[in-house]
Amino acid sequence: MHESRRTANLLGATALTVADTALAGAARAAGISPSGAAALVVLSTFPGLGSTGLGRHIGLTQSAAARLIDSLAADGLVRRRKGAGRSVPVTLTAEGTRAARALLDARAELLTDLVAVLEPAERAELTRLLGKLLTRLHDRVGDADLMCRMCDRGACTHGAACPVGRAARAAPDAGSG
Repeated sequence: MHESRRTANLLGATALTVADTALAGAARAAGISPSGAAALVVLSTFPGLGSTGLGRHIGLTQSAAARLIDSLAADGLVRRRKGAGRSVPVTLTAEGTRAARALLDARAELLTDLVAVLEPAERAELTRLLGKLLTRLHDRVGDADLMCRMCDRGACTHGAACPVGRAARAAPDAGSG
């Protein structure tokens, strides 16, 4: 029991520090807030989301997402497009696309450096274990978009299936959304 609790505690400290460090570094690379960084990554993957959809992806209310979009638009990182009805799709500008790439690169640099301390076999085992943990987390969180809001989706799916996407497809309510 003690070993399990110790392992859990070490995982918690690692997860929190990695998340804080990666998000701060990525946001700093793009010169924006952590929510702004997440918005740029999400819009680079899902262009044309409105404030409601963007908010759902990054864990903000529609009104908070709208204010964030206003701020990103004022910085020249996103633009609103005319949509059907009340829908107002948001897309990245060229500068926003560069900022999204810069923050994903900064995140990747930090995380790649972190796992470089491991031997190749240890990295392979960590990859396997992280897949199991992410599947379990999806069972609890239930929102792949929110979980993967800062993911470099190409890096995750190159030559393998994303464990979060796989968990989302296997979820009992996967067909009802």
